[in-house]
Amino acid sequence: MKKSLWTTAVAVAAIGLALSGCSSTNPATGGSATASESKTIAFLMPCSTCADRFESKDKPYFIDAVHAIDPSITVIANNAQGDEAKQISQTESALTNGAKVIVASPYTAKAGATIVSKAEADGASVVAYDGMIDGAIPAAYVSFQNEKVGQLQGQYILDHAPAGGTVVMINGDVTSAPGLAFKKGAHSVLDAAFSSHKLSLGYETDISGFDGAKAQAAMEQALTKLNNKVDAVLVPNDGMATPIIAALTAQHLAGKVIVTGQDATDPGLSNIIAGTQSMTVYKSIKDEAAAAAKIAVALLNGDTAAVKADTKDSVKNDTGEVPAVLLEPVVVDKDNIATTVIKDGFSDWKKICVGAAEALCPSK
Repeated sequence: MKKSLWTTAVAVAAIGLALSGCSSTNPATGGSATASESKTIAFLMPCSTCADRFESKDKPYFIDAVHAIDPSITVIANNAQGDEAKQISQTESALTNGAKVIVASPYTAKAGATIVSKAEADGASVVAYDGMIDGAIPAAYVSFQNEKVGQLQGQYILDHAPAGGTVVMINGDVTSAPGLAFKKGAHSVLDAAFSSHKLSLGYETDISGFDGAKAQAAMEQALTKLNNKVDAVLVPNDGMATPIIAALTAQHLAGKVIVTGQDATDPGLSNIIAGTQSMTVYKSIKDEAAAAAKIAVALLNGDTAAVKADTKDSVKNDTGEVPAVLLEPVVVDKDNIATTVIKDGFSDWKKICVGAAEALCPSK
């Protein structure tokens, strides 16, 4: 009798252990589900030098948006940190761990095509996020109108630079789809002004990885070449603008030269208040992440009707038409910080009224 009870107890314990072994927890989300019920989406980011927004804003916004729809979904979030091979490896790992939808901001067009190829081979779907994928057709594309970002930056220079002024263009990484689009958009506005000699293109270069140190070195080279005679600098984002401002500061030119930016980062907004950066392009990342999350969950659930309803736009890549959600970027300068990024809760005065900006901040 004792032996029978012991045997039963061991059997019950074994069953309990087996059941507990079926559950899985994602440390990034804290969510858990049984293996048979597991639903997984991967969120792949390109690099931190591209923009610090990916880790600080896109990632948490996306995870929160997914869980607002379905808290049982596991989100795998990884950053390639500027390594194409690493992003492809992260794709393979996500698929191995059960991801059926991959939301990817591709580091390069080549990486994006490989992500789609590997996902489709595994029966998974891909959403291109913030940058288009070339060489393949993803299930959807969610982004701001990236060429328009460059157009807004170029138009700001066109509207504010003196007649005949010299422009320096320090573009981002043109091996990335967004970087190429920013540059193309800026040139679509400025090239006519260069041709008519309304403005002069004094120096232009592309910066791999949107690297700030390389951007600063390029600005120093431009200043040397032009004997410090620069009226405006086209810069694709705030992360590059800050080191470029440092190069201008060393030559006592900060605040005297138009400097563009993008992403409405706290340092960028501080620079605008301090007068060393002229503008930034604000993109409501929360809206972008929410749109991507909605489509990703619909794809995960096989709800093609919902995906079709949400992707009212379409964009052509080098392979064909891609269903899309395209959001509008907005110019922010010192005159509308309060009515844009502050009003939206994207940032607050406490975060941006620091350093040189503190004494110049409006009443809070």
